[in-house]
Amino acid sequence: MEIPILDVTDKIQDKIEHLSEFGCLVVKNTISEDTREKVKTELEPAMEMSPAEVDDPEAFYPGNTKRMGALVALSETSGKLAIDKMSMDICDHFLLPNSDCGYQLHVSVAVEVGPGSRKQILHREEDPFPFFDLPRPNLIVASMWAITDFRADNGATLLVPGSHTWGKDRKPKDEEILSAEMPAGSVLYWLGGTLHGAGANVSNDWRYGVILTYSLGWLRQEENQYLDVPSEDVKKLPKDLAELIGYRAYGGLGFSINPEHFFLQDD
Repeated sequence: MEIPILDVTDKIQDKIEHLSEFGCLVVKNTISEDTREKVKTELEPAMEMSPAEVDDPEAFYPGNTKRMGALVALSETSGKLAIDKMSMDICDHFLLPNSDCGYQLHVSVAVEVGPGSRKQILHREEDPFPFFDLPRPNLIVASMWAITDFRADNGATLLVPGSHTWGKDRKPKDEEILSAEMPAGSVLYWLGGTLHGAGANVSNDWRYGVILTYSLGWLRQEENQYLDVPSEDVKKLPKDLAELIGYRAYGGLGFSINPEHFFLQDD
């Protein structure tokens, strides 16, 4: 298998079909240089407060990498990426069949992979939910927005196309692990059951990406959006973004009797 590559102008149905078959997809020409620069500028103060850690070979996250979450609170432009129509169309297709209550922003993290960073252990976004046997139903859809070029030598995301259909005993062969190379301005999508991990950066460049993942509305978010986004800031967000981070009731879950939250409740 391979990692399919399409253009933003291609039909959404083509993107869905490729993502369904391969479990991953690169879409080129999604965001402009101006948008990428806005993301970097808005996140720069926070990223400067997140120095690259010294590597611990036993740790899940490789060292020589800067990470920062709470992107909705820190970056207006990242918030706009979170509600990008293409992403919402993809989530509608893969997540709504498993949730009458919609879906939510699961993780929002900016990642700069620095020179010397080792490759990350392969994993699935759905691993925190081990209650389902592999292959699991679609619980999560993930995206990685390329703020800079993603190359094999600077730590482009490693993926195993087709692994979203595997059982627990199926392990990837070396030749099945591919590097998701893509130019800046592209976005990589993968399903929650697809094996993936950050690649090793053997170059002298920093690789910058923004991770935005989405989960079924009845699951616990991996990133606690309620703590990351101050309540006074939530009211300033577009209603669809506020609802996406969790400020709405999902069926009988997450209701509020606080009058300050009434503007976010379902009709």
